[in-house]
Amino acid sequence: MLAYILAKVQAGRDRGVFEEIRKLEGVKKASMTYGIYDLHIEAQFDTVEELDAFVFEKVRRIPGVTETVTMIASRTAS
Repeated sequence: MLAYILAKVQAGRDRGVFEEIRKLEGVKKASMTYGIYDLHIEAQFDTVEELDAFVFEKVRRIPGVTETVTMIASRTAS
């Protein structure tokens, strides 16, 4: 299961949060972004339970993360 997680981060904490996100298991790609969301995370998991644990127990518990939005890919192409 491929998921895209968008995160809002407190001002001044974006680089630290980015570095923490990069270390997490399941992260395929992380990008700091301009606009409404500060981080774009591409992550891969085998089950929805693993995705839940990633978002609720890891990403949202990083100090400075204020909001997340998760999108699960239904089909991808390269």
